[in-house]
Amino acid sequence: MTGSKKWTQLYPESVRLRFDISPPTLNHVLENAVSRYPDQLAVVFKDVRWTYAELKEKVDNLASALKGIGIRKGDRVAMMLQNCPEFVAAYYAIMKVGGIAVMLNPMNKAPELSFYLNDSGAETMIASDAAHEILMSLERTPLKRRIWVHAAGSSPAGGHGDLSFERLTQKGEQTEIPAAPIGPDDTAVLLYTGGTTGRSKGVMLTHGNLVANIAQHDEVYRDVLVHGSERVMIPIPLFHSYGMTVGMNLGILQGSCLILMERFQLEEAVQLIETHKPTRFLGMPTIYVALNSHPRIQACGMDNIKICHSGGAPIPVELIHEIERKTGVTIMESYGLTECSPGVLGQPSKQNRRIGSVGIPLPMTDCKIVDLETGTREMPPGERGELIIKGPQVMKSYWQRPEEMALAFRDGWLYTGDIAQMDEDGYFYIVDRKKDMIIASGYNVYPREIEEVLYQHPAVREAVVVGVKDPYRGETVKAFISLKAGAAASEEEIIQHCKSNLSAYKVPKLIEFRPELPKSDVGKLLRKVLAEEAAGGKS
Repeated sequence: MTGSKKWTQLYPESVRLRFDISPPTLNHVLENAVSRYPDQLAVVFKDVRWTYAELKEKVDNLASALKGIGIRKGDRVAMMLQNCPEFVAAYYAIMKVGGIAVMLNPMNKAPELSFYLNDSGAETMIASDAAHEILMSLERTPLKRRIWVHAAGSSPAGGHGDLSFERLTQKGEQTEIPAAPIGPDDTAVLLYTGGTTGRSKGVMLTHGNLVANIAQHDEVYRDVLVHGSERVMIPIPLFHSYGMTVGMNLGILQGSCLILMERFQLEEAVQLIETHKPTRFLGMPTIYVALNSHPRIQACGMDNIKICHSGGAPIPVELIHEIERKTGVTIMESYGLTECSPGVLGQPSKQNRRIGSVGIPLPMTDCKIVDLETGTREMPPGERGELIIKGPQVMKSYWQRPEEMALAFRDGWLYTGDIAQMDEDGYFYIVDRKKDMIIASGYNVYPREIEEVLYQHPAVREAVVVGVKDPYRGETVKAFISLKAGAAASEEEIIQHCKSNLSAYKVPKLIEFRPELPKSDVGKLLRKVLAEEAAGGKS
């Protein structure tokens, strides 16, 4: 039994009858929003307010300028920006000329940037002038020109081939150009993700992939979200597939106002919720942990939010209960991966939500669980195995990585590397990553299961569990824990709590308390860093 046999029973009748992957490209998505909502706010950021008509003007002017400097269909254009209105304009201008947006993290270091630029062959970069020093220091890259987005009051950065975003988007000599002749199968973005052979690889997502995924989300929420009237708050980076798709692109499809944060800052986030009263919110577990600790969380207006998305990493069940109890919001956990644009699984509705589950396959998506040994035998409900996926949102390919494609795909199915199980009603539960599974005394131990128990302890703020080599057991379980402000707990108390809720072989033998646990630039807890430290005996 696969998930695709179940979503037809769980989604409303309207979803089953109306699902349609249209319009076919991201250019059409923006044009449709502009034609329907020209005078409505499209973007809010600090003191900036752009209507949809103003956003279109910025996009058209920049697209004309990009074409004027030689950008053509299929050319890669790197983007290295934090969340800002210019990000939205640059993204859609690249789409309009038929380019491929190479999405880069502004926190990348020089070696990473050199690799991404050389691997993608990007000759043009759109970046904040905050990145001027690092970009000008790069050697032997294909870059020929840089377009700088200047901070308020800053002066243009000099250098051969340097251009100003502000000047290129001003109304001047440019005339509106027609959109490049692109279709659903043309690549829209390159997003770099970790490689199974140790090298980062570029995920090629087409216009069809991305439009399919926002259409899938739109159908799921069509009885909750009203086109032209929603306000979506996005503290998640737009260069991340979750922020790009579920935040920006879905927001544009629905004619929403995008409330952008340059990066998540707790006090600023609470003030934005109070001021702008978002109706949709993008979060991830670390953001919800921070919000849950704020003294005004119950009075800041979170009850205006119709849907709180949670993605990027598994969210502890106890955290969901606690923040919902305080605020009255509904957190809708989902599952995705970059290779799937990224949405794969989600809650079918508030009424049919199952806390602890990542939901059911999105419309037109097929998922199943196969055995870990061969990857060919479908597992029955309740049994654990690897999650594999088919659907219109699944990527076109890895950029110039045929060996990676051969490892990831078999018979048209994407093998995710995630261990999951499905219940009798077709709801999926992510157990862990295959590579994170701990084998202790011959037993399979899943870190996420132990972390869920740790989060149930009233003093625990964040927790990460890793495996440590052990001469007797093969591996033993170690927990890294940060405590809530003002809370206290001993190693013995934590271990006793685990013994009361877990089988003996799952109980952590090692506990390490830290003031903070390491996080990535997008807010994910860094299990890999802690595992490496534990393996090296660092503290």
